[in-house]
Amino acid sequence: MTDIYEKVSDYFLELASLQRLNILFKLLERNRKRIEPLAKELGATKQEVHRNLVRLEASGLITKEKDGKYSLTTFGKTMCVEIPSILFLSQHNEYFQDHDFGNIPLKFVMRAGQLATGSHIKGITKTLQKWKSVYSNANEYIYEILSEIPEDLFDPILKKIKNGVKFEYIVSESAIVPEGRLTRLKKSGFYELLENGSIERKMQKSVQTVVVLNEKEACIFFPKNGEADLTEMFYSDQDVFHEWCLDYFRYCWYNSGSFQENKLKE
Repeated sequence: MTDIYEKVSDYFLELASLQRLNILFKLLERNRKRIEPLAKELGATKQEVHRNLVRLEASGLITKEKDGKYSLTTFGKTMCVEIPSILFLSQHNEYFQDHDFGNIPLKFVMRAGQLATGSHIKGITKTLQKWKSVYSNANEYIYEILSEIPEDLFDPILKKIKNGVKFEYIVSESAIVPEGRLTRLKKSGFYELLENGSIERKMQKSVQTVVVLNEKEACIFFPKNGEADLTEMFYSDQDVFHEWCLDYFRYCWYNSGSFQENKLKE
């Protein structure tokens, strides 16, 4: 195993250069480039770029073709796909000092790079405001994984459901719910919407990671000290971020049990 680790450390050494990383991602954007346009795009000398191209080629990350153009190898392309995960975690290193991925399956943690396009939003007022905007912008559906049911969000989502937006949510058995919730649900017409299929709901033993998304935007709240934290979120309307959140919601939906009202305590 020592030999394998040595080889991996050598590859990381090759990536420990801003210019070499820039070269890799320039080739990822548009494969097959000559040294002259690469140097121009990077604002560097041909000699500098040539030296780094030689190193990247020697490590097997890129290859030089007969026509003098450089392109990524399969290994190089794969490394470029993996780097965003490191980028996401390094960008938010302070946040992840006291937050973690909770009980999210490893296969989703390995795809954390898809979340790199997300913006970090801090403060309960700002997170709830963005949460409401996801509701407001929904035209097709709203999906949620909830550790609690914020009272302020009840009316906005009910309005969207009555206007034809599909609502599916997963709630924790230990979710915090507003006082007088059942009475409010009955008066609002919630159960009629549930009966006609406009609303579907399931339940998990516990929810640590909260997700809110519509058909084009997504928010995710990672846990702090083992519990959901609604005071900070990551938000994005980029496809790759949305795909991660949608896939995670579907995974949780498939693995959740039926909703049991008696589990919730006001």
